Amino acid sequence: MWLSFQGMFSWKSSKSTDFSASAEETQKKDTAMINLTRPEKEKHIFTEEPSSASAAGDQEKPALKTKKEHAYKRHGKASQVHDQNTFLTNQDSHKNCEVKQSVSRSSSAMESHVDIEEDMYRDAEEIEREKVLPVCETGSSENKLSVASEMDILEYCQKEWRGNTPMAKCMKKGYEAVSQKFTSIRRVRGDNYCAVRATLFQALSQASELPEWLQSEELMLLPEKLLSKYDWIRQWQLRPKLGRKMGELSDEIKDCLMLLRKKWESMSEMKSPVERQAACDELFTNEEEEYSLYEAVKFLMLNTAIELYNDDKKGRKVPVFSWLLFARDSSSNPSQLMNNHLNQIGHTGGLEQVEMFLLAYALQYTIKVYRLYKYSTDEFITLYPNDPEQNWPVVTLITEDDRHYNIPVRMCEETSL
Repeated sequence: MWLSFQGMFSWKSSKSTDFSASAEETQKKDTAMINLTRPEKEKHIFTEEPSSASAAGDQEKPALKTKKEHAYKRHGKASQVHDQNTFLTNQDSHKNCEVKQSVSRSSSAMESHVDIEEDMYRDAEEIEREKVLPVCETGSSENKLSVASEMDILEYCQKEWRGNTPMAKCMKKGYEAVSQKFTSIRRVRGDNYCAVRATLFQALSQASELPEWLQSEELMLLPEKLLSKYDWIRQWQLRPKLGRKMGELSDEIKDCLMLLRKKWESMSEMKSPVERQAACDELFTNEEEEYSLYEAVKFLMLNTAIELYNDDKKGRKVPVFSWLLFARDSSSNPSQLMNNHLNQIGHTGGLEQVEMFLLAYALQYTIKVYRLYKYSTDEFITLYPNDPEQNWPVVTLITEDDRHYNIPVRMCEETSL
């Protein structure tokens, strides 16, 4: 299936090293930008506050709405705020629990909206428990599975969408369509890591071999190499590790990359899918290792972005999504991308749609996503990238709003792209 910006992922050649473009190239970029942002506007039906055009339809909705529909209405505006504004976070705010607690007490309206999104995907008991525990204790809970156990996908739909609003009907039809391919779903914890978590969980649980890019010894030299070349990378925000002092940034990132290689290799050596799945479940209950893996993936995304940016400056061919990545006011170069976007993953925001392409390129995986709010359109099934490499493995995710991602499992029959 193709995105509304279909064809945008052909390759282009930059004609100068100062990032200038001809009138024709500029027009192409502008068209791609308009088409990429268009789905965000179309999402107003389900994720934004109702527009005047839909006001009449909203009056026909039942007075008693489901909890999930109400949450969509409340946090819809947060999506707009996040798309239009970026937040620079001070590295010192993560040095100790006292600072973290101070920040949480004075959280902005934007952060409160993000909390609402997370609460949609967590049990009420867990939310109440975290309200009681100090901030520095909530991250140390043992055996907290970041990817929930399997549940029948249609039963999950019935539990989450009980109303008869147009949004609920669309979601029900979307889940019914997905159920023709997958019988179950695994709910992913919603803490702004969900896109990275769901993708990595699927990749590891399906791993049959260690990817070539993970076998390279140069990968372990990457942190020191980039830090020596780009001093601004020292602003990278590592997730604090409870119980120990952080070391040198290059060493910490290297440890994360080594852990990613070790876990991926371990999973790929397991012959039984059941054994691999059990090991993957166990890994995603170990928060320190789990979040270290996310740091590794985020750093790989930064490295990929730097390579794309430099290639474009040198006049080499780059995928068109990189135009969009660096056309944003908040990420006109890799430094801004790191500060305003990658550093915010897991904190004030998750991955935006264009960053899903960057994730796919960083891991060299095709990410296939069922976008339920796009049911009955050509964008119901979206591929990142939409012209994938033939030798890239495929992972499948499911989303209701392009913000939170869950995992469909138990494929009904063999399917192909």
